[in-house]
Amino acid sequence: MIGPGRDLNLLIALRALLEEANVTRAGDRINMSQSSMSSALSRLRLQFNDELLVRVGRDYELTPMGQLLLPQLQRTLPLIERALRSEGDFDPAASTRTFRLMLTDYSATELKPILALALEAAPGISFDIVGLPSEPTDSARDLTVNDFVVTVPGVGIMGDHHKLFTDDYVCLVDKNNKHLVNGELSWEEFQVAEKAVCKFGRAHLLPPERRLNEMGYQLKPHVVTNSYLPLGHVVAGTDLVAITPRRVAKRLPADSPVIVVDPPFGHVDANLTLWWHQSHNSDPAHVWIRDFIIGHSALLQLAA
Repeated sequence: MIGPGRDLNLLIALRALLEEANVTRAGDRINMSQSSMSSALSRLRLQFNDELLVRVGRDYELTPMGQLLLPQLQRTLPLIERALRSEGDFDPAASTRTFRLMLTDYSATELKPILALALEAAPGISFDIVGLPSEPTDSARDLTVNDFVVTVPGVGIMGDHHKLFTDDYVCLVDKNNKHLVNGELSWEEFQVAEKAVCKFGRAHLLPPERRLNEMGYQLKPHVVTNSYLPLGHVVAGTDLVAITPRRVAKRLPADSPVIVVDPPFGHVDANLTLWWHQSHNSDPAHVWIRDFIIGHSALLQLAA
């Protein structure tokens, strides 16, 4: 273990290495070159007498020692950093903090009014918004690298969380879609219709697709987008059927030929949820913006 005379600054590199499980990403995160980060990993391996990270195929995995150290670092390093900065209560009027949020276009659109209010309350802060990863990732890493992940449950994110609002899923079709009968879409017609679907990557099985799997139906989309917002334009003038949250459908232009129909696979909730890692609980800035978002979430309910 690290003892007297050892370099405590290496703990910052160690946390980045264990959370990212990747030398290059860890270096980018704390502004160290790949060679410097590799050197730091070598020194850490000597100090702990453990490999900490081992290569498995093209990736790295944490050793049992690395898995033991990571939650301890996540709890203690924020406290040490706060003590060194002599940081007291968070002052929103003076802060220049950048908060990092991982979310979809749907989440970003719905959160916009709350983020705008936060910028009024704390004019110096900013938001760095990134999309959900296209490949399967480690939920704990996503939640520690970012202040928040905002998405629906069931896509592989696990941690502390708060439900912001409940939406549901609907189908979008052109009003002249041949699969409509008396303005309704039957289960039989849904199955044979070509689909336009929003997908955020292999890691994310969204609630409608999970429901369809439970019904024994495998969704094979003919058109795939990485955003909900274009789906209305995609299905206009076609016989495609799209699946989208109802709130997205409400944003269609008044003169759009696209209409909303009830999904023939039944009601499916879209519970937009704010997720975070417990290691952020000792960060006053994070706690402030989290309380601000949750405290104003009633605005999102009113917008339903």
